[in-house]
Parts: sequence; structure tokens; C-alpha cells
Amino acid sequence: MSTLKTLNNADLEFFQSIVSRERFSTGESELDLHAHDESGHPSQRPSVVLWPLSTQEVSKIVTYANEHKIPITPYAAGTSLEGNPIPVRGGIALDMRKMDQILEVHPQDLQVMVQPGLDFKTLNDKLKKHGLFFPPDPGATATIGGMVANNAKGIRAIKYGSTGDQVLSLEVVLPNGQIIKCGTRAMRTSSGYDLVRLFVGSEGTLGVITEVTLRLTGLPREFMAVVACFDSVEQATQTVVQMVQAGLTPAALEFIDTEIIQLVNRFKKMTMREAPTLFIEFQGSSRVALEDEINFVKELCHGNGCKSFAAGVGREERDRLWEARYSVHESIKTAYPGQHGYVVDVAVPISAYPEIVRFANEAIASRKLVGPAFGHAGEGNLHAEILYVSPREQALAKEANNAIVHKALDLGGTATGEHGVGIGKREFMQREHGASLELMRQIKNLFDPNGIMNPGKKI
Repeated sequence: MSTLKTLNNADLEFFQSIVSRERFSTGESELDLHAHDESGHPSQRPSVVLWPLSTQEVSKIVTYANEHKIPITPYAAGTSLEGNPIPVRGGIALDMRKMDQILEVHPQDLQVMVQPGLDFKTLNDKLKKHGLFFPPDPGATATIGGMVANNAKGIRAIKYGSTGDQVLSLEVVLPNGQIIKCGTRAMRTSSGYDLVRLFVGSEGTLGVITEVTLRLTGLPREFMAVVACFDSVEQATQTVVQMVQAGLTPAALEFIDTEIIQLVNRFKKMTMREAPTLFIEFQGSSRVALEDEINFVKELCHGNGCKSFAAGVGREERDRLWEARYSVHESIKTAYPGQHGYVVDVAVPISAYPEIVRFANEAIASRKLVGPAFGHAGEGNLHAEILYVSPREQALAKEANNAIVHKALDLGGTATGEHGVGIGKREFMQREHGASLELMRQIKNLFDPNGIMNPGKKI
């Protein structure tokens, strides 16, 4: 790849002529805002922030940047947790948030076409009148473009799959400025190579996503939520394995350890039982069918020593429970002010879930660190926030995280269940992918021979 350059005044004048003065900034505060995400990875300022309004503007910016070998990092909400949008080589932070329109809605086909800067919560608010929704829910107010680029998942992945599973077609600006469309509005296709899947999860390293057509789902008529508490982590995680193996289809199946329940109780002024807990939700068109599933879940839970089983909570209480689940990060930050969190994100085959949870707890405790654990258990996904203050503790937190990642790989899992590779998981790619990593490098070089697109990430 060619050596990337820093911007000069001529470059800045050209970009300002494309996006206008209001959508161009070299101001200190904007550069600082675009220098980091929600991770603890070192900040790095871009040289300029640009806010395009159209695919054509993106194409002009990218074409010039490619010709002059200027690095570009697509940026949106900045909610990533692995340094994915940090502009590690400076250059342009291409903020897509002003491209935030719903372009087309096809209710009869359960489809919508959107621009990448639209956040998924706003999208779902707009879709309610059609009786439809976009299922992936990563918790933070992520944008559709960021969710596609990172293949975000969230609490409903066990039933509805990842963001990539909902993507039918994309419009992408390639690193040379060419605008392409891949995929179709048909629900299935066997035509050509699946380029849509290539761009999904590419983290902005192969091009800039400018339009997305999504598959939608009808809003469920009925739901039932369950809160099941256990005496031990082993009992809770073994219940998860049995539920999945039994073919149950919850809309969400979340594991939360005792410490997080304690922190959430304190932060949200709740009175949940402080024990290893499963949050489970079922959705469907018939309350009778849901009750049958709940009764089976109850038998499984009690068979594994469940001490508290609350089912059928109302919508208000259900929303409060999920609010508690989404407040995990803020609860930890509030309880440990001034401390940083090293976020674990691994996934394993479901049968190995009890083992990875047990290993993670031991890896953190043996280093005398605090690391509350939680995760999308139904998907075999585990998170923990390993807290640290001093450089020594930071080194130990990284050591614990690395041990957990290698254990996940030993178990046939992955280094990143949903947060992406970014900066933090690059070192594990060779072990996870072996010889196929070289093919990934060749694909990157084919698309982006000058290496301008989000350099320093993924591979």
C-alpha cells in the first residue's frame, strides 16, 4: 500500500468547496469529538471533519482523497467499543450523520431504504405506523450505517439474527470514488458473488455505505417476559444451553451476574433479587402459545435449581427490565468513578457457554480485578467490563482479556462476537483465520490499493 499523506491548505480548500463551510470543520472541539469512540483505545484526531449530504458528495470526496492518498475514516454515532472509527492515521473523519433520511418504505414487502446516518431508534419510531420494526438492537443509539459496517447484533439476535441478516441491498462508494449497488429487493437471490455480505462487517475498510435496503419484521402482538434467578452462575448458564438445545425461540435471552444486578439496583433504584439472573422474552401472535413456551422454560429453570421465577410481567415492567439491562454500562461507570473499563466481547458454541463464563470469572478474579459479566447468552456471547485505574492494572486487564479470547478460540469460538475487530482485536485475527487472513488482505488491496479507507483497522 502507498504511503498516506497529511492534508495541506489546497486539500482543505477543495473539500470545503464540496460540502460548504457549514459542513466542514477543523475546529478543536470537533476534531476532539471525532478522535475517539466509547472504547478505551487511544484517541487520534483527524485533520478535518466533513459532513456530506449525498452519495455524489461522498464520491467526490473519496475520489480526491484516493488520488492524493489521504486517509478517510467513516464516522457516525461513535458508539463502537473496539476503536473502529478512530482515525488512527489522521486525515478525514467522514461524518455520515447528516445523511439520515428514510428514502423509501415498502410496507407490503416489509422493506425500507434508508441513508446510513439514520439511527435505528428513530427508524423504529417512524415504522410503528406501518406495524413494522427493524429488529437488531445494540442498545446504544447506533446508526444504520455503523450497524451494517460492524454487523451489529444486540439482545434480539437469538430470534432475528444480526444486522447483516436484514440487509437486502447496499449502495457503496468504493475507494476510487465509483458508486456501485449490490444486492436486490428480492428476499432471496443466487446471482453472482454475495457482495452485500462482503461489505457487511467490513468496518469502512472497503468503501463508504451510502444507502441500505433492510428487511423488516411485523410488530409482535403479544409478548411475555421472564426473570429467573439462580444460586450459581453454573446453574444459570446451563439453563441457557438447555433452552437453546430444546429448540425454544425466545426473542431475547440475556445473562447478568450478581454484581451487575447489585449495581443496576443501586443506579436505577430497583429491587431485583441479587443473584445470577436470566432475562428472557418471548414474542408472538398468540398468548396461549407463549404460555406453553413459558411453562416449558419454567420446568427447565426449576430443574436447574432456579430460586425465583417471575413470568408474564406487564409491558411497563418489561420495559423497565430492559431499561435496567441497557443501563449496565452506566451503572458500572457510576459505581466506579474514575475507573476505565476493558470490554470483553467473545462468542462460543452454545454448549461451551458455561465454560467460557467460568473461565472469564477465574481469569479476572485471579488477577485481583473487578469485571462484572453479562451477555447475549442465547447467542453464546459473553461480555465483561474489566475495571482498572493504574497502568499496572490496565496491563493485567489486557492480559485477562487476551486469556479469555484465546480460551474462546480454543472452544471453537471467535475473538469478537459483535463489537468488531477495529483496533483491539487485530492481534487475534491470524490465529482465528489462519491462511484465510491473507485472502482478506488481498481483497482489501484489490478494493483499496492506496490503503485510504479506515487504515489501521481489521486486518
